[in-house]
Amino acid sequence: MRIKDRTILVTGAAGFIGSHIVDALVEENKVIGYDNLSSGKRELVAHLDDEENFELIVADILDKNELLEQVSRCDMVFHLAANPDVKVGAEDTYTHLEQNIIGTYNVLEAMRKHDVDEIVFTSTSTVYGETDEIPTPEDLGPLEPISLYASSKLSCEAMISAYCHTFDMRSVCFRFANVVGPRSTHGVTYDFVNKLQEDPEELEILGSPPGTTKSYFYISDCISGMIYGTEYADERVEYFNIGSEDFIDVKEIADIVCEEMGLDDVEYRWTGGTDGDRGGWKGDVKVMLLSIEKLKNLGWKPEYNSQDSIGKTVRSLLDKRG
Repeated sequence: MRIKDRTILVTGAAGFIGSHIVDALVEENKVIGYDNLSSGKRELVAHLDDEENFELIVADILDKNELLEQVSRCDMVFHLAANPDVKVGAEDTYTHLEQNIIGTYNVLEAMRKHDVDEIVFTSTSTVYGETDEIPTPEDLGPLEPISLYASSKLSCEAMISAYCHTFDMRSVCFRFANVVGPRSTHGVTYDFVNKLQEDPEELEILGSPPGTTKSYFYISDCISGMIYGTEYADERVEYFNIGSEDFIDVKEIADIVCEEMGLDDVEYRWTGGTDGDRGGWKGDVKVMLLSIEKLKNLGWKPEYNSQDSIGKTVRSLLDKRG
């Protein structure tokens, strides 16, 4: 897919990843940002207020009329809007259905009605569920998600595929490892920094030691991989894993955060895992490392490993807070 001299609608444009993808796209395209600001923040795109190639529409993808109007102005969609809270599904079974699945349906319907035929979708590593195949390749199957969030993303992937084949569209779906970096508003690194700033002597950690083991990658690698993969995608429905090439456990993350904050002898207080395992909540995948060979074979690779990504993220959070 060509990403130059386009008019691109970016849903979730004021979010962590969305604001960074807008920064990359606006250099050579007109970008219409679309965000209801429920989890996104206007301040994350405030630096683009005077950018003639960007405008922010504050609206919800559940608002079909507004969505139709904005999709009519574009020729490509980057669909990032979603409820990202994995834990909420164990208590509220409707949220991910409404905000992720129905929201994505609304985006696809608006595209169909206005003959917009290219969509880039941000999915997740959690669609694979618990698997023994590590690193996990894109062609693993069957996929067995263990959280409602993951199932909603997999449902969106399936619906996008069906729309592409039925209505002659093209799509690229990126299955992310854990993305970290500046502007992040949630996640384990963000939580640890907040907790240690409140109490530098003790850190509460969800789960049982050493915690889950997962891949983390830096936001600049995420954006470069998305741009690269989109431009080199050649299938009607393309899937790319994207992440770093290593993984670390939660205790290692806590150690990195403490070191970056200059804290010694912090007591780690583990809350205990669900069902006696290391997971911090129902639906929490215990081990995740994606195979990124498909994207690497096209010529892309990440610049940072998991440890470097966590360290850089801690420094960016501390710098922001002075």
